[in-house]
Amino acid sequence: MSLGVGPSFPARYWHPLDDGRIQCDLCPRECRLREGQRGFCFVRANSGGALQLTTYGRSSGFCIDPIEKKPLNHFYPGTSVLSFGTAGCNLGCRFCQNHDISKAREMDRLQDAAGPDDIARAAAEMGCRSVAYTYNDPVIFTEYAIDVAGACRARGLRNVAVTAGYVQGQARRDFFSVMDAANVDLKGFTEDFYQRLTGARLSTVLETLSYLVHETSVWVEITTLVIPGHNDDPAQLRALSRWVATELGPDVPLHFSAFHPDHRMREVRRTPLETLVAARDIARAEGVRFVYTGNVHHRDGDTTCCPGCGTDLIVRDWYEIRSYRLTATGRCPRCDAQLPGRYDAAAGSFGARRIPLRWPG
Repeated sequence: MSLGVGPSFPARYWHPLDDGRIQCDLCPRECRLREGQRGFCFVRANSGGALQLTTYGRSSGFCIDPIEKKPLNHFYPGTSVLSFGTAGCNLGCRFCQNHDISKAREMDRLQDAAGPDDIARAAAEMGCRSVAYTYNDPVIFTEYAIDVAGACRARGLRNVAVTAGYVQGQARRDFFSVMDAANVDLKGFTEDFYQRLTGARLSTVLETLSYLVHETSVWVEITTLVIPGHNDDPAQLRALSRWVATELGPDVPLHFSAFHPDHRMREVRRTPLETLVAARDIARAEGVRFVYTGNVHHRDGDTTCCPGCGTDLIVRDWYEIRSYRLTATGRCPRCDAQLPGRYDAAAGSFGARRIPLRWPG
């Protein structure tokens, strides 16, 4: 099935094999492809004996969002972000909540053509603080993302990756070298969960998280979609939270988000609010200082408190900032404790709006 996106773009991160195939080295799947074959992601293909990216310069859509929707609560709060993605994914999550975009085999959603400079110019003209690579996993369009990120940095814009972190080697280093922040999906905390429900491996995601926190300057937050009956048992949540606190550090924010029935898991019920509140309590007990609840209306789970004295520093109502008490340097005005993250002198005022864009922006 052709994606119908026009000329392909030469991909990086591959090498030839002795049997005439080529191997993609982007992610741990290491797809080995004969002429005309596509990888698991469906957008990286063997054409003429070389790896090609078939979605370069094409998007499944553009939208201006609040940065808190990514979700990032400690990265320039209240500002707007131009979000876009392409098609395809290198995971096979049965619970995917963007499956119409990520499952390129089932539907071609590529609508808008846009070069790196076009995206950066549109984001700047719309007053965005950042550009987010999201909707499907941006690691599979790494070459495109790197070029867009370079154009954005030239205009003073920040770059945000929303990713499952299923990437390895040089591609991992190159991709995150141009990102300023990342929200990484830590989908569960057992290899069994990952293998059964995502077709991937937990170990690679943990490697990516450790790399980001300990070897880069990228601001990192983590999201776990809590799925009833699959990754919501207290023991698994406790183990996940303990790993975050001890291996990454207590200042890495952790978001527990509510699942809704979708894709191949429509029989599973929605996540109750009380499950997310319990998960938040577990994570805080394990030493994670900043724990949030997502996809639900929960004021306590939206509020950022001072790690020193407990004062409410950023109070949110969904994606609206109701109160912002940080100093110009991101410190608590009461006890002078530094709030981890990235901050401007004042919070942004974009609010909860969502502005879809048709290209050109």
